[in-house]
Amino acid sequence: MVLLLQSRPSMTAAELAAELEVSERTVLRDALALSEAGVPVYADRGRGGGYRLVGGYRTRLTGLARGEAEALFLSGVPGALREMGLQDAASAARLKVSAALLPSLRDAPESAAQRFHLDAPGWYQEPQAPPLLPAVAEAVWGDRLLDARYRRGDAEVERVLAPYGLVLKAGVWYLCARSGDAVRVYRVDRFTRVAAREERFERDAAFDLPGFWEARAAEFARSLLRASVVVRLTEAGARALPYVTDRAAAREALEAAGPPDPAGRVTVALPVESEDVAFGQLLGLGPEAEVLEPPSLRERFAGAVARMAELYGGRGAGPGAG
Repeated sequence: MVLLLQSRPSMTAAELAAELEVSERTVLRDALALSEAGVPVYADRGRGGGYRLVGGYRTRLTGLARGEAEALFLSGVPGALREMGLQDAASAARLKVSAALLPSLRDAPESAAQRFHLDAPGWYQEPQAPPLLPAVAEAVWGDRLLDARYRRGDAEVERVLAPYGLVLKAGVWYLCARSGDAVRVYRVDRFTRVAAREERFERDAAFDLPGFWEARAAEFARSLLRASVVVRLTEAGARALPYVTDRAAAREALEAAGPPDPAGRVTVALPVESEDVAFGQLLGLGPEAEVLEPPSLRERFAGAVARMAELYGGRGAGPGAG
């Protein structure tokens, strides 16, 4: 109650009761107890009245728990906090910090919220938090060993993990955890069972979660590119290529390409995940790209173009034709 009153000019009994999830009678009793303890809580009666602190009273920022302090640094990602079960800790931490701010700075949380918002999931995706995420997050915060059952293909494996950190990538949660002598990456939605032990693990002080993830993500993206296609691109196709396929691979392919032909087209050897994936990606470039190799993919494009020509090239095509 003191922190709430310290962060605002005044609050009614109803507002305090709603914020603290207690009855107004409890608010009255607690206000009297605070006053008896020497905290200058003053009650303004009548219309527009309420409780306020007088005499510039301020409590020092105390009682900030470790979980609250850690959650405070994630306060810009409310969705992620909620999914990890840390929303209450973050809310308590923000209240304590707001109460300790000078009056001229009390609008800082609202000001920041209006200037930065993180929307992690990708477009056209319905984000779903893995049901075991809060339990995994609790083990991460507590440096507690985790007994886990993990779905790998059609089978399930059991592991004892030292959970180092969580990563939210494009709406998908990943756990970076040590298993044996190596740190590996696990999709949280593939855990079928987790149980934190009382036993804690010794965290490697040299482990850098952002650096590890950046290196592993680049390695993973590269590992997917197991095939290669040769494509002839117009200038427009070359500009659009990084937006329809792996950007790093597209840029490297364009940099390694030879000079353009007399028509301004360049020929690139592009690493791709598979022919099926390449077909879907390069089809988006339309006439700005011509697949040269492999022959099987070129034939697929020729067949697609023929079907499209049949759809769009006939007379009387369009609504009402027939």
